[in-house]
Amino acid sequence: MNLAREMAAKQPASRRKTLFLSKWSQTDMAIDLSGVFSCHARHAMTKARRMVMVATFATVMLAGFGSLSARAENPEIASRRAAERTDFTNDEIREGFFKIAFGAELQIDTPADRVRKFDEPVRVFVEGNSPDRRHELARVVADIHSRINHLDIAITNDRGAANFTVRLVPERKLKATIRALYGNDRAKQIQRTLNPQCLSGIGKDERFRIRRAEVILPTDAGDFTFHDCAYEELLQALGAINDDASVPWTMFNDDVQMGFFDVYDQYLLNILYDPRIRPGMTRDQVDAVLPDILSSARAWVHDSNPPQRAESNDRSVNRN
Repeated sequence: MNLAREMAAKQPASRRKTLFLSKWSQTDMAIDLSGVFSCHARHAMTKARRMVMVATFATVMLAGFGSLSARAENPEIASRRAAERTDFTNDEIREGFFKIAFGAELQIDTPADRVRKFDEPVRVFVEGNSPDRRHELARVVADIHSRINHLDIAITNDRGAANFTVRLVPERKLKATIRALYGNDRAKQIQRTLNPQCLSGIGKDERFRIRRAEVILPTDAGDFTFHDCAYEELLQALGAINDDASVPWTMFNDDVQMGFFDVYDQYLLNILYDPRIRPGMTRDQVDAVLPDILSSARAWVHDSNPPQRAESNDRSVNRN
């Protein structure tokens, strides 16, 4: 079954959306959409622009590359980065993690309140004829790789080796691409409930391990929109599935636009990919190990960000 077609069911979200598919067929590497879905798509009108950070080859990682600021940065992104809040209490991080890592924007099966994540190397195949956007996506992937500990993510030119596909399409072809991937009925549902500007979807197995992910990004929507979409969609497809309007510091909020991998969300993804957090864990199981993981996540985020973006050493642990 075509992966894109299997991942078609989506949930109503106000801009970017992440699909959550329930089952994965080991024989054809396709997702069986007969189960749970978590969709995340971006509404073309309500959410401003988002940037994607996609995995890249290690050779693409720039010397001294700590952020995409190694080259001239989009002014909208630069202004948001300069105004970014970087100091958060443990309770603020904990609250955001439970709201973003559990649940889903759309579920077409019995809801499963469990952790979903990759437990294997993530290999990203990029499909599309936009050399500039492909290069920008590689930089995004490199940035994600550099900021999430314990996550092995990189771009591959081998479609057969990929478990994560990014499709770069012009905005005018977005609807046709969704129809081709997900079929007419599911495409109508996606358009009716989401009206997406960009889209991501995941498929998990019975152990809640993400086995496939798909992202669709607009190549001609403007630099800020492309990056804003790219970062959120890629990160959501890694397992930060839910959107929540009550968390004001996360990009996984339809009222927040970033265009870069902000410090708060780095905390969330570093918690998710800590080896002590396993696919299928419940809220109570996560809560039992979270204090020690928070300390590790703070240290990693501090060390992987420039001083002005990370908390100072004397504030990096035990903030309650």
